[in-house]
Amino acid sequence: MADAKITRPAKIIRPAALRQGNKIGLIAPASSFNREAFLAGCDRLRQMGYEPVYSPDIFERDIYFAGTAERRAHEFHEFWRRDDIATLICVRGGYGSNYLLEKLDYGTIATYPKILLGCSDITSVLTAIHDRTGLIGFHGPMVAKDIADGTFDQASWKSALEGESNWSVPAPSVEVLRTGKAAGRLYGGCLSMLVASLGTPYETQTEDCILFIEDIGEKPFRIDRMLMQLRLAGKLDQVRGFVFGEMLDCAPPMGETYTLQQVIMRILATYNVPVVYGLKSGHVTSGNITLPIGVQAELTAEGAEVQLRILEAATL
Repeated sequence: MADAKITRPAKIIRPAALRQGNKIGLIAPASSFNREAFLAGCDRLRQMGYEPVYSPDIFERDIYFAGTAERRAHEFHEFWRRDDIATLICVRGGYGSNYLLEKLDYGTIATYPKILLGCSDITSVLTAIHDRTGLIGFHGPMVAKDIADGTFDQASWKSALEGESNWSVPAPSVEVLRTGKAAGRLYGGCLSMLVASLGTPYETQTEDCILFIEDIGEKPFRIDRMLMQLRLAGKLDQVRGFVFGEMLDCAPPMGETYTLQQVIMRILATYNVPVVYGLKSGHVTSGNITLPIGVQAELTAEGAEVQLRILEAATL
């Protein structure tokens, strides 16, 4: 059953770092997936020196889900409790992670911390776990997409998952929408998932954070509506800085003269904090960056230069 709304833990929990030779549990907490892409992702992980492990029932389907919610929750807990599994990586997003939120054993998750990596719909699970336990999560490439294609950013993968304590997130083409400097907890993910949490016991906790926001295939007026909903819910009031993703396929219709950046700044104009746009994590054309969710970070936006520094190790 869903528990009451919670107060964010005062301390963070770091999972053990990913190492060569480690077993990686592959889980499908949301939509069903393409088997060939999944197997290609497994091959890529083996080439990288890891041992992918998955349940035979991962290929089950229930409407558009990767099996029933019970199957997906059981899979999650089975791999989480296994001592020989170092990391869990999601196969894909799509839709369905919210079905797991009231089924997850957050006490067990906190007691046996592991790396959990995913994005898109997986935002629901990453933020719910972090908000309840303080466990660092990881927003980035998934098995049947970026890992299968080999198109993810390997430098941030290594820095985030192997425990580097001070490093810069790749930001070569990130655009400054408002200058400034801010420090805070790096947090966020897919915008539609953050908004969908409002009014539930799993409501996103944005206090004192550098808020990362990304999405795919949303028209600018829908981005506008979702940002306004976060604003009206008070979820932007204590944000220290905003980092937008590539916002893939979210451009205005052909012939329109306004930009998505203008739409964004109409909403954020009242917040005197840095705002940048175009960081490649989540839904991206290529080079999916692994972001540690919950660590302290520093955002600097000066002139045309952007730097997002991770100030502490995300893993032990």
